[in-house]
Amino acid sequence: MAQAPAAPKLKRTALRAAVCVFGPRLSRHGEALLPSERAALDLRIAQKGRTRSHAETVTFLIPLVSPDHVGDWDAVTARLNQTLQSLMDQSDPSWRAVICCQQKPPLPDDPRITHLPFSDPTPGNDKWRKLAALYDHLPKMSLKPGYVISFDADDLLRQATVAEMLKRQSPGGYLVRAGYVMDAATGAIALADAPDLSAPLRKPFWKLCGSCTALFHDPDLPQSAAFLRSMTQHEHRMFPYLAGLAGQTLTPLSRPSVLYVLNHGENFGARRGRVGFKTRFVDRFKITDPATLLAIAQDFPTP
Repeated sequence: MAQAPAAPKLKRTALRAAVCVFGPRLSRHGEALLPSERAALDLRIAQKGRTRSHAETVTFLIPLVSPDHVGDWDAVTARLNQTLQSLMDQSDPSWRAVICCQQKPPLPDDPRITHLPFSDPTPGNDKWRKLAALYDHLPKMSLKPGYVISFDADDLLRQATVAEMLKRQSPGGYLVRAGYVMDAATGAIALADAPDLSAPLRKPFWKLCGSCTALFHDPDLPQSAAFLRSMTQHEHRMFPYLAGLAGQTLTPLSRPSVLYVLNHGENFGARRGRVGFKTRFVDRFKITDPATLLAIAQDFPTP
């Protein structure tokens, strides 16, 4: 299964306009709709008039590369455990994490962390098939209403982020507009955020990293898991558009909330030849203020 292609920007604008004029029920019958767009409109229709439940938990779905596809499995699992430690360090314990991989990696002794076996023998990149398996697994998890986010196995979550999500109760979910990108080869760290007058060419975090969108998930609506599954078959730049199409407006988190590490040797993007521009981004927007760097180290502690 390959990554689903993105919808052209002009088509996105046209479909959003059609939904406003004709409504989601009529707009979903367009022949040119992507499966994800149709799933978004199905969820929008199913949610109409429904009182949104209180979000009680945050679920992290983590696809992990096969040991057969990497050069250093121990290094991969060490980074995974740093990611999981950033979850265990959260001030609010109301979260769960599922790791999908062919081989169960060494995991912390924490009942909130589970392994989902993956046995699809199809050759090639299997990240999107693992994501599909993770979202297919949602109905079997007996989840309470809450937020669900696909999270890369080498990213770190800022402390207190789960608490912020559950305290603010965003109806649609959250977008990581601000986050950090670190070049492991040099140790340099850059802020990814919306551009402003001081940095007009800066990019928001959600355009650089897939660990960027936590959507509200209602386990009682089958259309919810179906939409999440379909959305995450695309690259992450499509997430805000599809969430909006589903009627799930995303709220930016209040602080830089995820640390994305590049050039550590086993990056998924490196295997696709797509890390170079991100390395240049770090070089261009590198943080040099010592107090800021110290604050980042405190928010994203690593062993």
